[in-house]
Amino acid sequence: MINRKQKDIFLILLLSIMASAFLLSCTTLRQTGQAPEDQIFLTRKYAGNFVGYTHSSPYYNGGPKVISITTTLDSVYGPISAYSKKCNFQSGERLYIRKVYIAPGVFGNWKYQIENDGEKKVFYGIRKFNYGDKVLIQNWF
Repeated sequence: MINRKQKDIFLILLLSIMASAFLLSCTTLRQTGQAPEDQIFLTRKYAGNFVGYTHSSPYYNGGPKVISITTTLDSVYGPISAYSKKCNFQSGERLYIRKVYIAPGVFGNWKYQIENDGEKKVFYGIRKFNYGDKVLIQNWF
């Protein structure tokens, strides 16, 4: 038969287990692979108003055609190198650098592009290195 002392020990043990479960359920655990809820991800950044562009021939035969886009914020970004033969931005248009997450399979990566803010959307892929092949574009975000 269970005596009074064993009953009290059982109740204390049961209450301590319930209190531990309650305290653990209220704590926040950081799970790997998940972003914190309060972090803002910047995916679009103002790059200045369009001033002009220059086209340069490919570095090697059959290489990609590259344009160098000049904006009003050249002192910050320098000329922005993008893949294209010609540029369809209008003078004075607001330009933005956008990063887009591409996940074709299990793993994904960020793709960077420069785009306008007009009704007629125009965008070009940006080279990985910019500003004299010294600055990675990821550093701008």
